[in-house]
Amino acid sequence: MDLSNENVIHIKHDEIEYLQFKRLNQYPEISHAYILKPIDLRSHNLNDVVQNYNVIFEDLNLRIETLLRPHQKHTNNVLGIREKKNKNKPDINMEYLENMDGVITDKSEITLATTNADCILFLIYDPVNKIIANVHSGWRGTFAKIVEVAIKKMINEYGSKSEDITVCICPSIRKCHFEVDVDVKEEFEKIFSYTNRLDEIIQDGEIKEGKQKYFIDTILINKIILQDLGVKKENIIDSGICSVCAHEKIHSRRADGIDYGLGSAIIQKKEL
Repeated sequence: MDLSNENVIHIKHDEIEYLQFKRLNQYPEISHAYILKPIDLRSHNLNDVVQNYNVIFEDLNLRIETLLRPHQKHTNNVLGIREKKNKNKPDINMEYLENMDGVITDKSEITLATTNADCILFLIYDPVNKIIANVHSGWRGTFAKIVEVAIKKMINEYGSKSEDITVCICPSIRKCHFEVDVDVKEEFEKIFSYTNRLDEIIQDGEIKEGKQKYFIDTILINKIILQDLGVKKENIIDSGICSVCAHEKIHSRRADGIDYGLGSAIIQKKEL
């Protein structure tokens, strides 16, 4: 299965596979990737996690000690990174990264990482001010509008302008498979009724075991949030890939069950 399309390139080097956004590849100062199977970043063994990242880092000619990965908890907390705490090893499972689902930096040689297994990951870049961000947004993060928090932080604390910002949307569960019960559907209605686009966002599904099911388009919601902030439509670059539909290559909790693995998105501003 080749996942390449108009917005992404599927890279295969032996057992290594990852996606890159064509837009971000236009910037020589940026390295990035969305890591595919068989690499799995879920292990509770930190050494295994670092070794698995290092396979991709070596392929991208990055140093593993530049890695910084927050401890995601489905919040809307976004942390500005001024420096890494560890100088000679990755910053993973560190107290200052606890309960963070987004990270931003204007510093070079810091590789921001997030993980997912159906949730949305956003790789964000302001090429004018050279600011990078990496944001994790599951449905709870979408409720809390974490991508809005991140963009506003880039604007208010780093001097970005929304019209300069590019947002790349990594593979994630899409409307075709994000099936929910009425309680979640009603919460989406309550929070996002202001968009006047609920007929596009929410679709009736089947009745299963006497319960009406619904399908939610969290990608569309986040695109609306971004455009309301002033991010240009042409600068919202969607991979267009559903993690469930493409679970042969992409980690998916819904498709793979309790033994699901984790994919990861990484982005670094290089020192040129």
